[in-house]
Amino acid sequence: MIERAKELLATGEYTCVVCGEGVTVTAMERGVKPLASWIDGKVDLRGCCAADKVVGKATAFLYCLLGVRQVYGRVISVSALEALLAHGIGVEYDVLAPYIVNRAGDGMCPFEEAVGKTDDPETAWQIIRDKLSKM
Repeated sequence: MIERAKELLATGEYTCVVCGEGVTVTAMERGVKPLASWIDGKVDLRGCCAADKVVGKATAFLYCLLGVRQVYGRVISVSALEALLAHGIGVEYDVLAPYIVNRAGDGMCPFEEAVGKTDDPETAWQIIRDKLSKM
C-alpha cells in the first residue's frame, strides 16, 4: 500500500495520498488542511499508508489520529519523525530536515511551531484546530 501511495504522489497531482484495502484518498491542498478535514469528516483511514510531500510535527500528529500505520514523506522534520516513531508508525523519507520552513521561507512552519511543546496527538489537534479557526 505504501508503494501505491508513493506512486500516486509521484504523479505530481497531489500533496498527500492515503491508500489502504479498497481505500484511496487524495488531496491537492497544502499543509494540515486535508488531514484536518479527514479527521472532521470522520474518514476511516486506520491501517492505511500515507505518502506526503512535507511532514512536519503537526502533520505527524494528525496521521497518528487518523490511525495510519506507515508514512512516507519527501521531506520530514526531525520532530515529526520522532512523533511518528513514538506512536508506532512506520516511517520512510527522502530528506530529513531540522524543521519545516514556512511558505515565506523565512522561519519555521507556524503549525510545527505551535505543536512543538506537546507530545500528545489530542493536544496537538486542539492547537491545530484553534490555529485553523483563526486563519
